Amino acid sequence: MAADSSTLRVVMAQLDFLVGDIAGNVDKIISAATEARDHLHADLIVFPELTLTGYPPEDLLLRPGFIHQVESALHCLRNEIRGISTVIGSPLPTPDGLRNAAVALADGQIQATYYKQWLPNYSVFDEKRYFTPGEDPALFTVAGTRVGMTICEDVWLPGPVAQAAEAGAQLLVNLNASPYHAGKGGQRLTVLRRRVREGRIPIVYVNLLGGQDELVFDGGSMVVGVDGALIQQAPFFEAGLYPVDFQISTGAAIPVPGPVAEEPGLEEGIYRALVLGVRDYVEKNGFAGVVLGLSGGIDSALTLAIAVDALGAEQVEAVLLPSRYTADMSNTDAELEAQALGVHYHVMPIEPAFQAFLDILQPVLAGRAPDSTEENLQARCRGVLLMAISNKTGKLVLTTGNKSETAVGYSTLYGDMAGGFAPIKDVLKTTVYRLAVWRNQQTPVIPQRVFDRPPSAELRPDQTDQDSLPPYEVLDAILRGYVEEDRSVEELIEAGFDRMTVERVARLVIVNEYKRRQAAPGVRITPRAFGRDRRYPITSGFRR
Repeated sequence: MAADSSTLRVVMAQLDFLVGDIAGNVDKIISAATEARDHLHADLIVFPELTLTGYPPEDLLLRPGFIHQVESALHCLRNEIRGISTVIGSPLPTPDGLRNAAVALADGQIQATYYKQWLPNYSVFDEKRYFTPGEDPALFTVAGTRVGMTICEDVWLPGPVAQAAEAGAQLLVNLNASPYHAGKGGQRLTVLRRRVREGRIPIVYVNLLGGQDELVFDGGSMVVGVDGALIQQAPFFEAGLYPVDFQISTGAAIPVPGPVAEEPGLEEGIYRALVLGVRDYVEKNGFAGVVLGLSGGIDSALTLAIAVDALGAEQVEAVLLPSRYTADMSNTDAELEAQALGVHYHVMPIEPAFQAFLDILQPVLAGRAPDSTEENLQARCRGVLLMAISNKTGKLVLTTGNKSETAVGYSTLYGDMAGGFAPIKDVLKTTVYRLAVWRNQQTPVIPQRVFDRPPSAELRPDQTDQDSLPPYEVLDAILRGYVEEDRSVEELIEAGFDRMTVERVARLVIVNEYKRRQAAPGVRITPRAFGRDRRYPITSGFRR
């Protein structure tokens, strides 16, 4: 405990927890609490939302055996952690149903238990499926200071913070699992400033870190004073234990200014989220590394850089899969990319496999003009080879498709869509270029020609993407409106977009839902990603 009773030291435990690994999460909690007590000399350590289970545990919460493990883990923590007050997040069964709880522990006792009041049920959240909301504040005392607890959504809406203040809290701790999307850090600070004005008490906001399937949690834990000032902020995308000190004076907890980490800029933030999402997906699922097809285009070049930055070059394998239509410059640029990043690569021409398929299919193809059938065959030859390498080596296949292609179905099922994880699935093509420019500014790894030449799938002679799609600047602007903002076709036309183009893009988005249902998961970096965010029926009469 801190020797001076007029001060309070709180540690923000911005850590990465594995969903479902209750025993491992318990070990991490005990280790962090011990470090905070013995080396950081803290009075209190605060962990993120649903610390014990990881977030989001989804339907694991419906398994009685899982909840039994949680209860046993809580008992273990209560007995093991001594000499420091600890606030953890956990599901808790009650007579009225399962609750999303914050539990304050100290020296073998449960000091207080708080139940989350506002249960989000939108976007990627579906907490009303699992939890019953709470109604009451919960306070505990540490180093003579009355501390209130809230959980995540409780600070996004009015009520719980003011309620805790009215109950006598001098300080509020808020446990979070707030997933990243571009610009989210500023939104969080704006919300916290509203709440401190409402409650007139400082808030310690502790956020989760790490990747969980499609979601990335970026940290950025912070302390906001009663005047709305950002007193301290932990780094984004970096795990750690971050202490913050308070002076306790005349019944008030006054935060002492500390380091304020800057929120990364747009491109850096997105890129770091993609890197963290890939790293955690690969490592938490136990893959030996990753393998991807390297075409010489911008999408695969960016995906390769993300993979290397996430895992190291030694865990990344690239495969060049040229066809009869692949330009020499594409092969050259792909080799330059692999060499610049120190990645081992193979060259496996697909012509023998492609010709074999054409021969087998001759009875069906004879007399019919070449079309997307032959183009898709080439993509599927590549998918077969990459999946074979994955099976033999234990490496995860990364797909390289972007959000623009995913939206309109400019991809091949069981071809370039074949794989286990899609790093840039939520990244529009125009943003792909911006991220690639940003990455090249750190260390040049993508040849300039890749930026300059028109993008092409190279599945037929002289093909470019714009043969089949509107210019990406136009396409992406329409997709932002139609997909991410739910604007109607008529609203987009009124905003100045060409009617035929908007109607065509909307039709492509709708009819390709069946493809997206079969696509690999990928990192979410926008407020409206395909998958958990945007859930549309495959069979539907809606066309606008």
